[in-house]
Amino acid sequence: MDAPPTQSPPVRSRRPSGRDAKIAARTARSHAFVPYITRRIPYYEVLSNEGLELLEHNADTILEEIGIDFRDDAESLQLWRGAGADVQGERVRFPRGLCRTLVQRSAPREFTQYARNPARNVVIGGDRTVFAPAYGSPFVRSLDEGRRYAKIEDFRNFVKLAYLSNSLHHSGGTICEPVDLPVNKRHFDMVYAHMKYSDKPYMGSVTHPDRARDTVEMTRILFGDQFTDPASGQPRTCVISLINANSPLTWDATMLGALKVYARANQATIVTPFILAGAMSPVTVAGTVAQTLAESLAGMALAQLVNPGAPVVLGSFASSLSMQSGAPTFGTPEPALVLYAMAALARRLGVPFRSGGSLCAAKIPDAQAAYESANTLLPTCLGGVNFVLHTAGWLEGGLAMGYEKFVMDVDQAGMMHTLLAGVDLSENGQALDAIREVGPGKHFLGCAHTQANFQTAFYRSPLADNNSVEQWEAEGAQDMTQRANVLWKKQLQEYEAPPLDPAVDEALLDYISRRKSSFPDSNV
Repeated sequence: MDAPPTQSPPVRSRRPSGRDAKIAARTARSHAFVPYITRRIPYYEVLSNEGLELLEHNADTILEEIGIDFRDDAESLQLWRGAGADVQGERVRFPRGLCRTLVQRSAPREFTQYARNPARNVVIGGDRTVFAPAYGSPFVRSLDEGRRYAKIEDFRNFVKLAYLSNSLHHSGGTICEPVDLPVNKRHFDMVYAHMKYSDKPYMGSVTHPDRARDTVEMTRILFGDQFTDPASGQPRTCVISLINANSPLTWDATMLGALKVYARANQATIVTPFILAGAMSPVTVAGTVAQTLAESLAGMALAQLVNPGAPVVLGSFASSLSMQSGAPTFGTPEPALVLYAMAALARRLGVPFRSGGSLCAAKIPDAQAAYESANTLLPTCLGGVNFVLHTAGWLEGGLAMGYEKFVMDVDQAGMMHTLLAGVDLSENGQALDAIREVGPGKHFLGCAHTQANFQTAFYRSPLADNNSVEQWEAEGAQDMTQRANVLWKKQLQEYEAPPLDPAVDEALLDYISRRKSSFPDSNV
């Protein structure tokens, strides 16, 4: 199913049956599915070239003078010695410009991540934007049950909702953490859910190098002969995965191990310092940007040492702390400035960029959730983020994945498709014939141009209520959260899985069964 089901208002008895179709059309989404967005508007810049050069200089100073710790990973330290870095214990100091040179020498400016349905392939980098769901929440929240621990059934539900969404191009990764499954085995069920219940691209497991290998092997089974590019003999990039630095200035063995597994298999990694400014970086925007660039450069350069040409994405997740309580804050101005600066630095470096989303600290999908998420999503789109993690569902600083919040965020992501498409300057877009036809003092409702374009003229939200207060009251006086509750349930009820070759499915289940049986029963 390419088009998601949409919510229709309750049918009132006085309406003729033909009215139902008109209501459905009115609330239908105003954009068809596209595998990714190609932006048609300029980038929003907050720094001059001189300012960006200063921050690049500062990042190189951090790498040269202070260095980065690569903990419990002898192989990475040896790779850096061979590349000419100064390795003292676990601390690595880099000759000025070394990391940048390694990245620019071989990392692709853009790349295709393949999906099992070729129509869903995404291009990451350049002027493209890819939206993916939120990631990593141990809790879920719904209007019906409130907040509770996430289960594998919730994980599957969110994969299905992402699959049904025209506004999301990607299935994501750990959409929520299924705590009802053992830690050492749950990655099988999560990766399989992406493969089974969606045909969009997906992310891999990174919580242990062996789990990254399992992801690669399962992907090899899923894609079969299509996993290898016949022209190059190399694996196609079919997985992208999130590799977080342990800020400040530290890479740990778990993340490094997963990064190396994926890089060797030519699978993409999003190399992202996770920073709460004031605790994990300086309190200033410029200091946070320089540290983020230094940490990400070191990680991306290591991927190139492992496998020159391995696709990497420069990632930035930077938010701030309340200096009164120490709690994370979202949707504030400073992280937006970090995002704008990092996006420009990624373009100068020549690699794709990941950041942004619909972030908020709100506990429920209320007004705080709406404005904080909007204050993150709009800079994401204006700044030029290529891969947008956390586009839909994020609540409570990432601790909870919200069902209602998910479909509300998907709606906003749909609006961003229209914004990024820019202004239509075609003959139809200029609409001079309409202005000639109507002339002074009349209206455009009945003119030929309006009749030809009204169905796609404006984005149509499936959730917003724009009717009169009388009609709103007659239809139950529902607020946005209540309407979102109806919508996600309707979508799940009408979900139909994309076809999957039974032989491939059987091979995946056999691999999972054999691998799970090799683990002890303890939850470790």
